[in-house]
Amino acid sequence: MSKLTSNLIRILKITNKRGLHARASAKFVKCVERYDAEITVSKDGHVVGGTSIMGLMMLAASTGCDIHLSATGKDSDAALDALQALIDDKFGEGE
Repeated sequence: MSKLTSNLIRILKITNKRGLHARASAKFVKCVERYDAEITVSKDGHVVGGTSIMGLMMLAASTGCDIHLSATGKDSDAALDALQALIDDKFGEGE
């Protein structure tokens, strides 16, 4: 299977105090848009596009929730690495 059609998946835990709220969702989308990759995010069976702030907020991913990221495209690995770093850094919120 080529790198262009492979589907990479990561499960990440939301650790910032406010969860995937508006500002965090905006940072998530901004990060996704830097890469040549299509990202989908799912939680509890609900799937949204990684470039939809409203969709991400509708997941209601609070502190301690696991979200599933799926990526396809040339920059899939790099996009998932960047998103993992963003989430691990608590979206730059410090708490």
